[in-house]
Amino acid sequence: MVAGSRNSSMTACAAAKPTPRCHVDFIAGLHDAVTLTRTKGADVKEFLQALRQQRWDDHRYYHHSRINQSLHLVSALSFLAAYAVLFFDPATAALLAWGVSMTTRQAGHFFFEPKGYDHVNRATHEHKEEIKVGYNLRRKVVLMTVWALAPVALWLSPSMFGLIAPAVGVQGYLHDVGIAWLALGIGGLLFRTVHLFFLYDVKTGLVWATKILTDPFHDVMLYWRAPLHLLRGELIDPMHHARRSH
Repeated sequence: MVAGSRNSSMTACAAAKPTPRCHVDFIAGLHDAVTLTRTKGADVKEFLQALRQQRWDDHRYYHHSRINQSLHLVSALSFLAAYAVLFFDPATAALLAWGVSMTTRQAGHFFFEPKGYDHVNRATHEHKEEIKVGYNLRRKVVLMTVWALAPVALWLSPSMFGLIAPAVGVQGYLHDVGIAWLALGIGGLLFRTVHLFFLYDVKTGLVWATKILTDPFHDVMLYWRAPLHLLRGELIDPMHHARRSH
């Protein structure tokens, strides 16, 4: 309210002969603008810091296996391709994202990531699962089960019990599967984001959603060397950088 009346006063001053009062209002208006800019800048800085922390925790806790890291590289590259295809063929993009990107990504977590005691972070597997911000393995089982059941449901009921027009032919069936997987991806992202609003706060949820959407870009930068380490016979990342952070 004060800023609004100040702006009105400054507008009136601009239309009339400047007075000492006009100069005072002008300086005060500039101060308000600078303060607002600094506040917004601090909010952005805090958001980016939280994003860096979530990325760092995700890497150091859940990506020790070089095979998992390599699979994440494959996943990230195919996700980037899916992002490009999304603009002109959403169904095909979803088939690529779920059929290649998600399967390679989750295979790394389920089958190759160590489940024992984490000596780097001094944490048990159970503790890491409990504090995970996003989908831990238990939640991923639910998500991947729904993913696997969607094509079965569409095969048994092409109209999804009268909700959609039945697909014609294999191409139509695959299109409907892709759209179903696209809806699942969007729904899973929104569900966990809103869930985090209540578990933590709005910022945590928005930071996590931003992390998920930008993970493919970040994973390419982070794990492009992983296949080279595998070729040298290194199955587990020694995580020297994580050890130094303790």
